[in-house]
Amino acid sequence: MKKYIIYTGILAVGLLLGWFFFGNSSTKETEHNHSETAETNQKWTCSMHPQIMQSEAGDCPICGMDLIPAAISSEGLLADQFKLTENAMALANIQTSIIGNTRTEDNAIKLSGKIVENEKTNAVQVSYFSGRIEGLNVNFTGENVHKGQLLATIYSPELYAAQQELITAASLKESQPPLYKAVRNKLKLWKLSENQINQIETSGNVKENVPVYATVSGTVSEKLVEQGDYIKQGQPLLKIANFNTVWANFDVYENQIGLFKKGQEVSITTNAYANKKFKAKVDFIDPVLDTKTRTVKLRVVLNNKDDAFKPGMFVEGKIKRSTSSKEHVLTIPSTAVLWTGERSVVYIKTNPTQPVFEIRRITLGNKIAENYEVLEGLSNGDEIVTNGTFTVDAAAQLQGKKSMMNKGGGKTTTGHEGHLGVEETASVNNENHSNINERLKVSKSFQNQLKVVLNEYIKLKDAFVRDDSNNAMEESKKLVESLSKVDMKLLMDKEAHNHWMTLEKEIKIAAISISNTSDIKEQRNHFKSLSLHLAKTIQLFGVNENVYYQFCPMADDNNGAYWLSKEQKVINPYFGDTMLTCGEVKQVIK
Repeated sequence: MKKYIIYTGILAVGLLLGWFFFGNSSTKETEHNHSETAETNQKWTCSMHPQIMQSEAGDCPICGMDLIPAAISSEGLLADQFKLTENAMALANIQTSIIGNTRTEDNAIKLSGKIVENEKTNAVQVSYFSGRIEGLNVNFTGENVHKGQLLATIYSPELYAAQQELITAASLKESQPPLYKAVRNKLKLWKLSENQINQIETSGNVKENVPVYATVSGTVSEKLVEQGDYIKQGQPLLKIANFNTVWANFDVYENQIGLFKKGQEVSITTNAYANKKFKAKVDFIDPVLDTKTRTVKLRVVLNNKDDAFKPGMFVEGKIKRSTSSKEHVLTIPSTAVLWTGERSVVYIKTNPTQPVFEIRRITLGNKIAENYEVLEGLSNGDEIVTNGTFTVDAAAQLQGKKSMMNKGGGKTTTGHEGHLGVEETASVNNENHSNINERLKVSKSFQNQLKVVLNEYIKLKDAFVRDDSNNAMEESKKLVESLSKVDMKLLMDKEAHNHWMTLEKEIKIAAISISNTSDIKEQRNHFKSLSLHLAKTIQLFGVNENVYYQFCPMADDNNGAYWLSKEQKVINPYFGDTMLTCGEVKQVIK
């Protein structure tokens, strides 16, 4: 019994000594590890320019002052995460959704297209002999004509001589039948009918003006001559289109080509008949890829006996995919996606109970209705921002976090050659700086002056829609002039004042760059930068009206580009007439 008591005592003393010698050092080691971690995550900022965030000590790149340690977030956020206030979430109408594997029963793909003439039924009315147009019975383009209708009368010296030959040959047809037959055939080659030839022969009178009759029925799509014109044999007089059937040409992107085949059913809608759907089938898929747009043409033939479709009309087609290897696919709304260059990104909510967000790069598949397939980057059950994505991205940029245009976080620049690298204003995540995720409070007078700048921007955008580089130069000068009239004294808040100074400079640089060149491609490159900074400006200060932030993934050589519009309808300023409706609304800045 004494033995056990002694052994127990020795064990207790051993444990006590072990704690004394090693417990203290373990605590110190833990503290040391925490210290190393804190030191690793330590950021350095400038007391005068809090937008500067660097991973090591040094000098401020703006004023040259020594950088000081930035306060480490007490909220336990990772380096790329940031938090919004509940008030900011409500103000910007930011909404999130939990994504999951969705069954694609209606796996229809949307295509944009345009109505054009059916080339197979078009005809060109030509003159089969030389002469002068004495009378033209077609008065205007769009006039309907029917087969056999008198179109024009033509005086032709050679036809006049041929008629005289016929009258002479008619008297010799018994003695020289080959000559008689050859003269008649000559007139037939000039498209004179048997009745016309017989009438000339029996009457013995030569007609000075020969009538020209329509060979087809249809609508005059183009008048190529006027009364009094001299014409040559084979010269076109009129273009006549038959609109009983028309074509609907749709653009199919390169990665979608394998999803379609001839004979697939297409459901077609148009703004002219909002509540009506037209059914047709794929008639032709162009075997040649357009290298400029990276698309092929998919053609549908539409019955148009009711004259419902007009050439030039925009239509939308929905086609169910010919094959589907996946019964379930992970899809997200198109409103959740931001594009920059070849990158597609979304914002994921990392904390289910708090508004904490982080950017996530993803790989997209095909567009299905209003959604995109997600091939990589997201998992079933992730919660992402589906409305107000641009607002969240702006907040990320303003806090110096990774964002759409700023892959590495921290300071960002315009990214365009010839532009000055001016850092975006950011906030430090500490108690001494106000939260700038919310719209800044400014006077209505300032907003009205900013609205004038927006109006000038819209005129500039319209110039690019028309491919008018000279007008773009003039409108950009007017934009700079209206920008200079914005009174900074109306901004009483220092934070708002600093934001305006930074953004105003970037807008001015881009606008002046547009005014200094007539190269429309270079102008549009600067317009891309101008649109980005003006969008941030309107998001921060507001203009007392809704502004539509629109995006085309094929602009800027398939790098993608944004622009602003006052209307929801997409009118693309980056391609002119060639791709006027390419794009979609990504954000409504309210």
